[in-house]
Amino acid sequence: MKCIVTGGLGFIGSHMTDRLLAEGHEVIVIDNLSSGNIQNLAHQRNNPALRVEIADIAETEKIRPLFEGIDQVYHLAALADIVPSIENPQKYHHSNVNGTISVLECCRSGGVKRVIYAASSSCYGIPDNYPTSEQDEIRCQYPYAVTKYLGEQYCMYWAQIYKMNITSMRFFNVYGPRSRTSGTYGAVFGVFLAQKLNNKPYTVVGDGTQTRDFTFVTDVVDACFTAAQREDIAGRIFNVGSGNTYAVNRLVELLGGPITYIPKRPGEPDCTFADTRAISETLGWKPKVSFEAGVKTMLEHIDYWREAPLWEPDSIAEATKDWFKYLGEGENSAG
Repeated sequence: MKCIVTGGLGFIGSHMTDRLLAEGHEVIVIDNLSSGNIQNLAHQRNNPALRVEIADIAETEKIRPLFEGIDQVYHLAALADIVPSIENPQKYHHSNVNGTISVLECCRSGGVKRVIYAASSSCYGIPDNYPTSEQDEIRCQYPYAVTKYLGEQYCMYWAQIYKMNITSMRFFNVYGPRSRTSGTYGAVFGVFLAQKLNNKPYTVVGDGTQTRDFTFVTDVVDACFTAAQREDIAGRIFNVGSGNTYAVNRLVELLGGPITYIPKRPGEPDCTFADTRAISETLGWKPKVSFEAGVKTMLEHIDYWREAPLWEPDSIAEATKDWFKYLGEGENSAG
């Protein structure tokens, strides 16, 4: 088949591209390099089945011709991270909402048969129930979460109104090789691995007992690929998680090294934990990579984070001051 992966030079997108190429499909990657890295697909540069287009997904007329004759679209392009979405919500709306509408309209005019949307578990905010199901209340806490949820809502309406075959996948705490090494303070793995390489203590938020549904990237890719093969799940939404939830202290234990504690952040749940019964019962999908095996793989690829920013308590406090300013009360202190 002929497939498009938006954001295909990014973390999850490059793994999605690898999977599609391994399955024998032709792939067009669309990426504007805002957070993607051409090196993420350097190992595929001589693959004749891969075409890379550097373009902004919100520029509808520029990208529309690419969607002619396409069978499947995996829409993974988005701006991520909490703090910059607070600082520049309009930029996030442009990428994550306008960009999604643009992709949907290109899919519609091109007659694309199947669309998979990468949604975010951040839409649940601080939920009442664990594990959290697709029917739980939406409680977005910051602009990034809002824009990803709005993108999902547009997908669901396009599926309903235009009878397009679109499925949304809500990812929980994805980690793995090629997760971003640059830009703003964000994902815990990138922060911790850079600290380990520099023999610095891990900056653990709060007391480290908070838990996360860390889901390995190849499992997320497998969930998307599995969903794309089904024609009878248009308009459905599925959680994609690991089947468990793990304390940050457990992650530190597996990585090995000293800890320094920094203030707990407002608007963050004490737990993320996906109820994955729907995807398991409907698609027969289950995650394959255990947390211990996933962390081991990260350590085997640790050199990837050698050029990543080194975050320490003072720089984290500075980078997250708007987080505390807008989402919480009191002053942010690294003490």
